[in-house]
Amino acid sequence: MQKKIDQLVEWLQQQVNGAGLNGALVGVSGGIDSAVVAHLIKRAFPNDSLGVIMPCKSNPGDQDAAHKVIDSCEIDHLTVDLTETHEVMFSTIAEQLKQKETYEESQERLADANLRARLRMSTLYTVATNHKYLVVGTDNAAEWYTGYFTKYGDGGVDLVPLVHFTKGEVRELARELGVPSEIVEKQPSAGLWEGQTDEKEMGVTYDTIDAHLKGEEIPEDDRKIIEDMHRKTEHKRNLATAPPKF
Repeated sequence: MQKKIDQLVEWLQQQVNGAGLNGALVGVSGGIDSAVVAHLIKRAFPNDSLGVIMPCKSNPGDQDAAHKVIDSCEIDHLTVDLTETHEVMFSTIAEQLKQKETYEESQERLADANLRARLRMSTLYTVATNHKYLVVGTDNAAEWYTGYFTKYGDGGVDLVPLVHFTKGEVRELARELGVPSEIVEKQPSAGLWEGQTDEKEMGVTYDTIDAHLKGEEIPEDDRKIIEDMHRKTEHKRNLATAPPKF
């Protein structure tokens, strides 16, 4: 894992230098994936890296965890609370839809969560532009394959250093990098609503997805869930679709 860390650090440096920019930043959620990225960019750019904490109707425990990550890698950081921004924007949009009698309550939770992810993306790019940094994403191989990310939200980034690492391998990277054990063992959650966890929402465990990605045999019901998610989210992994040139 130390060799892989060295390779990732060198790759990050090459990408930023190749773009003619100064450094890199990441949104720090308090989860293991963003913790690993925070440690990596701090190593790659000791004086030009930044962790951005962006609470938005969040569980206070998530912010505490994010600060533990910041302290563990000693990365420079700032906090931008998006709660009020989200409330104003979402309520304004919802009101207009209700006036047109086209508001779908069944879609409210998903629309609410996706808006939070996209506000965070916009925040990261605004800060990145100020510093002349690249935005580094946190999606691992399991999330990328299943499309478990918000299009133009947490999927809207410049670099995805963990995209070839399973969740299990990300845990190994985290331990090698010195991420606090409580972050490594924390139940994966996007913190989108009370009691939400990644695995509960997907309907399959990360260990099962990891096994499938490694070509191992898994229960047929789980295989169908994973492949169905992969098929339905293909558009997330591609650039905007264009017609052929007529």
